[in-house]
Formats: sequence, structure tokens, C-alpha cells
Amino acid sequence: MKKVMFHAMAMAAVVLSLSSCTVVRQGEVGVKRTFGKYANQPYTEGLRVYNPFTTTIVKVPVQTENMEVALNLPSKEGLNIRAEISILYNIQSNKAPDILRLIGGDYENNVILPVFRSAVADVSARFYAKDMHTGERGTIESAIQQQMTKLLDGKGIVIEAVLIKSIQLPPNLARAIEEKLEAEQRALRMEFVLQEERREAERKRIQAEGVRDAQNIISQGLDPQVLQFKSIEAFLELAKSPNTKVIISDGDLPVLLGPEVTQPAPSNTGLRR
Repeated sequence: MKKVMFHAMAMAAVVLSLSSCTVVRQGEVGVKRTFGKYANQPYTEGLRVYNPFTTTIVKVPVQTENMEVALNLPSKEGLNIRAEISILYNIQSNKAPDILRLIGGDYENNVILPVFRSAVADVSARFYAKDMHTGERGTIESAIQQQMTKLLDGKGIVIEAVLIKSIQLPPNLARAIEEKLEAEQRALRMEFVLQEERREAERKRIQAEGVRDAQNIISQGLDPQVLQFKSIEAFLELAKSPNTKVIISDGDLPVLLGPEVTQPAPSNTGLRR
């Protein structure tokens, strides 16, 4: 009997010791609550011992959390655009006791979601439906984030980013936007082709100007004396060729060139019988 009681007491001691310990993991803090009152200083990661009869340790994640919301966004023209949005947020470690004390453990539904709905309705109403499907999406996301940050200032909840994952536009509007984007792409391609044509035309113009300038320089340097000198040089070169027979110049006397004759023809003046 005593042996059984000893084992029972030992088992109870083990259970009690295990129930009085907890591990605060990385990415979370522990807040001690004694008789319903939260301590001001949170526990960081590690093994923590407490009295299970009077105290509990509430764990609060402080790493980045992802909250996904599906809702209708009102547009500037009065349309309701179905959207899926992700809210990335984190809890400040030193503010965890205040959040549990003032807001409670369900801070997503108690604070973050209502603040988000208010901010997104205010921001999306400033934009047209087509803006949510084009490059203005990033502007809308930043505006919602800034609005939420302003409303949550001092509460210990940090909004890291607001991301619009998907937008479902009315079919007619979606088709009109796609047609407009296709037309813009065609216009950009045509503008690129025109720019290439203009560059090619400019290149040809510069090339033609270069040829013209070169010809002007050459023609300006060829005066009559230079041309005559060049002509004489050409005649002399031709005279050296065995195939050359006759060269008729524009001078007073013709120059006869052949295999044996390389001098001007004699005149009849002064011949004697």
C-alpha cells in the first residue's frame, strides 16, 4: 500500500513539475497572467517556470503574420469590385501585454479587420475600377497601408504591407481594359518602328552629307594647272605600255606613241629634195 502511494505521489510530482514549465519559442513572447492580471514585462524565448495554480503564460506571436481578407471594394464610379487582399503585420514585443490587456487575444477580428475595412473603403473610393487592374494597384496598396498605420498608431500593431492578390472586374469592364491595353501596346510598337525609321533616315542623311563634303573638297583642290599636270602624268604612264599606239591630246601637236615611235611627228616645213 505504501509503495502504491509513493508511486502515486511521485507521478503527481512529475505531472505538477511538467505543468509548471513552458517553452517560449523563437518568434513569440510569453506574457504572465496571475489571477487574471497581466505582467508588464513579457518573456522572451526560453524555458519558463511558473505556478500552475495561480499563473498562466499567454504566448503571443511577434513574427510577421499573414491575414487574408476577401471583400468588395467600392470604386469611384460606384462599382463593387471583388478582391482578395493580404495584410502582413507583426506585434511589437514590448506592446504584447498592453494588447492582451486592452484588446484581447483575438486582435485580428477585434482591431485589425475593422481598421482594414475602414481604410480600404476610404481609399478605393478615390480610384476608378480600371485603376485597380493597372499600374495604380501599387498606389492603392500603399495608401491602404498608410491609412491603417495611422489608425493603429500606438497600439503595438505594425502593418508591414497590404497586397492586392486578385481583382475580379465586371466582364464588360475587363474586356474594355484589355482592348485598351492591347491598343496601347500596338501604339508603342508603332512608335518604336517610327523611331527606327527616323534614325535610319538620319544616318543616311549624314552619310550623304559626308560624301558631298568630300566631293566639294576634292573639286575645290583641282584647279586647271593641277588637272593639266595629272593629265600629263597619265599620258606618260600610258606611253610606257607596249599596247599603247596613239594618244591624241588637246595640245597644239599630237603625240604619237607606239612600239618604235615615241616623239611628235615632224612638220613638212624645211624638207629638201
